[in-house]
Amino acid sequence: MSDVTSRQLAALDDARPNRFQLKIMFVSGMGFFTDAYDLFIIGVVVSLLKTQWHLSTDQVSLLNSATLVASAVGAIVFGRVADMVGRKKIYGYEVLVLAAGALASAFAPTYALLLVFRIVLGIGIGGDYPVSATIMSEYSGKASRGRMVGLVFAMQGAGLVFGPMLASTLLASGLSSNLIWRLLLAFGAIPGLAVFYLRRQIQETPRFAMAGGVVEEAEAAIALATGQVPAPVPTRESSVRITGGAVSGVRVLFSSRRMMRWLFGTAVGWMLLDFAYYGNSISSPAVLKLLSPNASLLQNTLLQLGIFALFALPGYALAVLLMDRLGRKTIQLFGFGMMALAFLLIAAVPSVAHTAGPFVLLYGMSYLFSEFGPNTTTFVFPAEVFPVQVRTTGHGISAAAGKLGAFAGAYLFPQMLASSMGIRGAELVAGVVSIVGLIVTAVCLPEPKGRSLEDLTELALEGAAPQLVAA
Repeated sequence: MSDVTSRQLAALDDARPNRFQLKIMFVSGMGFFTDAYDLFIIGVVVSLLKTQWHLSTDQVSLLNSATLVASAVGAIVFGRVADMVGRKKIYGYEVLVLAAGALASAFAPTYALLLVFRIVLGIGIGGDYPVSATIMSEYSGKASRGRMVGLVFAMQGAGLVFGPMLASTLLASGLSSNLIWRLLLAFGAIPGLAVFYLRRQIQETPRFAMAGGVVEEAEAAIALATGQVPAPVPTRESSVRITGGAVSGVRVLFSSRRMMRWLFGTAVGWMLLDFAYYGNSISSPAVLKLLSPNASLLQNTLLQLGIFALFALPGYALAVLLMDRLGRKTIQLFGFGMMALAFLLIAAVPSVAHTAGPFVLLYGMSYLFSEFGPNTTTFVFPAEVFPVQVRTTGHGISAAAGKLGAFAGAYLFPQMLASSMGIRGAELVAGVVSIVGLIVTAVCLPEPKGRSLEDLTELALEGAAPQLVAA
């Protein structure tokens, strides 16, 4: 790397968050507001459709989880393409796929078509993960990178709260159930469509442009990201391609033992977290129904809203505030440990599963420490630890593993809840999974706090064959 390039990237690393970076955070974060809303509102929708369409437990499980499998596909495809042709060229199109799936779902006349449209939605959701995370990471300074990427993901908290709020309002309105579930699904298209234009205006990240030799574009982007007088930004799309093809570039991720260990840590850690987190979250109406069998759907939705507002939102806030102070690894270890404690206490103490106060406290604690823990950090880690030429690829693989874990959790939790295992058995499984997540984090992941992306790349590629790194 030349002295000029090093100085330019050093200026970016030393930059404080400014108006331009906050704009990127908001535009990227609105995708995660939508993602959270679309993924978690299905629990309420399924509660309405189960009676209306006479759905079996298997059909409920599949409808809960199909979007998550599709999001794994979207994460891998969009993640790889963004490393091949650039972040800017595809940014925004994933939310069009998402919006199309949401709108089509709202008008689905049959279970089969609803399932298909939710799969389309999932592809768009998955595509948003690697591109949004990487764009924010590559535009951030090293002292605030964790906070900025964390803020993108923390917009999920707003979606978590808004979903039950809207559902409660509609359930209390007296509208027909058939109209309510369609309105709930249709709303998921609005936030994504609202930010499509803004996403298309974000120029290529300076690090991707620099790595591809497009110096003029990189300098203009650095000028914006560091709060200098805006430099002229090329109107044409960047023509750079960092890697040769869909498969050859992936080999970089396996070019050193250290990077393979990191990839295992980011992917498996995310998978374990999402199994417990999505299993509980998507099935929360069913979980709360078992706790209070005589409560109405509206009452349980309001309870769900209270848990999200009182426990999940503070967790996101703590993660964002402390990410660059305590470090990602410390927060992830602590979060997994506290999640395991909450789940295992629910499983171990028989009276908890049948007593509202203690159950809500422990169930809420699991949300607090998943947000102030691995639910946020698993999103941040892969946006930092992989080299620029495979950064969205590595993030996409990690996110895909997470969504496969989420699929397993969302599919199996209704089965466990409906079986003799009940709440206690399901939370016992979630507790054991959380312990394994803690071990994987401790053994496999580094601490990116305070390091530049270039330092992390150099560390990741130690011992790699030069021809693979240049691929």
